[in-house]
Amino acid sequence: MKKLSSITSMALIVGTLALSAPSGYAALPQFFEDEPMPSLAPMLETTTPAVVSISVAGTQEVQQQIPDAFKFFFGQRRGQQPQERPFRGLGSGVIIDADKGYIVTNNHVVDEADEIQVNLKDGRQFEAKKIGSDAESDIALLQIKADDLTEIKIADSDNIRVGDFAVAIGSPFGLGQTVTSGIVSALGRSGLNIENFEDFIQTDAAINSGNSGGALVNLKGELIGINTAILGPNGGNVGIGFAIPSNMMRNLTNQIIEFGEVRRGVLGVTGNSINAELAKAMDLDTNQGGFISQVAPDSAADEAGIKAGDIIIAVNGKKVKTFNELRGKIGSIGAGKEVELTLLRDGRQKDVTAKLKPASDANIAAANLHPMLQGAQFSSADNNQGVKVTELEANSRAQAIGLRKGDTIIGVNRKKVDNLAQLRGALEGVKGVIALNVIRGNTELYLMIR
Repeated sequence: MKKLSSITSMALIVGTLALSAPSGYAALPQFFEDEPMPSLAPMLETTTPAVVSISVAGTQEVQQQIPDAFKFFFGQRRGQQPQERPFRGLGSGVIIDADKGYIVTNNHVVDEADEIQVNLKDGRQFEAKKIGSDAESDIALLQIKADDLTEIKIADSDNIRVGDFAVAIGSPFGLGQTVTSGIVSALGRSGLNIENFEDFIQTDAAINSGNSGGALVNLKGELIGINTAILGPNGGNVGIGFAIPSNMMRNLTNQIIEFGEVRRGVLGVTGNSINAELAKAMDLDTNQGGFISQVAPDSAADEAGIKAGDIIIAVNGKKVKTFNELRGKIGSIGAGKEVELTLLRDGRQKDVTAKLKPASDANIAAANLHPMLQGAQFSSADNNQGVKVTELEANSRAQAIGLRKGDTIIGVNRKKVDNLAQLRGALEGVKGVIALNVIRGNTELYLMIR
């Protein structure tokens, strides 16, 4: 009671000071019983039903090191033995289309999962199907069959500013839905080596393990980003979290919905970020942007008239500060799309339009098709004559099942496969043993995936 009495007395003193503040000084704020306290609750009541928790289960293949004393029995080349181990994981997701049941999350949340369960805020549970994913940008699209879903409104992430308030919604540590708040700390973060294509929103809203795939929203409850990663010791929050911008997410999921995969557009340039040292050496008029060191012949950049030595400073009217940021923005735009680029050449600003060309099919990671194909990269063979293995990592799963670089897959379970799209369709949803019909040189053989 003493504590309560002291607080009451202090409140009376503060109220007296507010009423009798001397002229020229700001009065302390007053709240009356009939006035509501400022709160995010009304916005969250309409927004949080669109954020779901995700639980996954599956098996992972790990390489078990054989002790030297036993190599006599297994042979010197069998120093590592593959072993399957079960795993379980937790994450978050966001409903972006209530009618079709589309849910966006991070690829790393559902990667290699055999079972994906979506838990809604109202307590309902549904098995989810993975429509497609993109490991290079860490985006995945799921689908559930359910009625009475709530979808989130998606904001234009190009309009957010550093200092805007931000709210993170997700399910950290499996505790259930949790809300944290902060501000947008930075934009266009890249070069973090978290993903291949990076253009992150940085926020100090607390993001922890399990928040991955959840929503970062503005004060209107509109989605501005998909929470993806944190920077901190031991995976704990230290006020530096990263989210994939909503525009980037929307570009990628639209491609997955249309094609079942991301068909990434390519500009066809290499370069570096502008810094003070490069600006001085090249006598440049800017310290920011993407410096173009080489333009590939017959590329989208070449056809648009971009030259080595140009500095790209904006994409579709939005400034870019680094080459990695330029790469991240271009990487989320689909093949065949037109992009407006602003560049500096000899101190003069110039606007050009480039029509992005398709990325090489060899950039498609085979793990996106089936977990046991991890370590391989595929491209459609010439004249629709199968799917060729263009790259193969040593000691990978794909090598373990018998694939070799240069192999051409022409069938799955006796079903003919002419290209990557058909291979994806043939592997989707298949359970049990899978027989790959492969051409190797002049030999036809079958490789089994169990």
